[in-house]
Amino acid sequence: MGMREMQRRVFAKRDAQHLLIKAPPASGKSRALMFVALDKLYNQGRKKVIVAVPERSIGASFSSTKLTAHGFFADWEIEPVHNLCTPGSSVGKVDAFVKFLDGPAATLVCTHATLRFAFEKLAPEAFNGTVLAIDEFHHVSADLEGNRLGALLREVMNGSDVHIVAMTGSYFRGDSVPVLSAEDEAKFTPVMFNYYDQLNGYDYLKSLGI
Repeated sequence: MGMREMQRRVFAKRDAQHLLIKAPPASGKSRALMFVALDKLYNQGRKKVIVAVPERSIGASFSSTKLTAHGFFADWEIEPVHNLCTPGSSVGKVDAFVKFLDGPAATLVCTHATLRFAFEKLAPEAFNGTVLAIDEFHHVSADLEGNRLGALLREVMNGSDVHIVAMTGSYFRGDSVPVLSAEDEAKFTPVMFNYYDQLNGYDYLKSLGI
């Protein structure tokens, strides 16, 4: 269905409620999320998918993609109105986020900041029926007092039936604070794809100097 090895590993775990994908940059995490999210929409009863990225430029990785051209059963589609990684005021993006949850559309891309600001206007149960995908997951922190994204994640996990897809190329933080508490991390099904897996998948790499 057009999947790389890493994406096949992730798709095999698509039924997990909380999925943690640890894979190097350029290994195909964005498309792996598309495969899993579409299965959750079409086959697992989820109603909406929210993809949160740390900065606007990364949102382009999750733009509309023709997956059916390679044999998958559906395409990944983001309507322009639901691409909140464009220039504009945070107030307008938060309003668009809230309207998305109440409307018929199924997919939205936004920044971590928009997600945090929108959550201030929402109760955790507003995420019932959703898939929340967090790219660059190491921006989360187990320090719930100092990390609003980490506190948000804990609240929606405990206060709704949300499905989480967490993606990161580096599951550690520079400040020595854990990304997740051991208690929360135990709730996730991990999919590991390391640099050796990545290098072994290349057909034309002749040498590598580090």
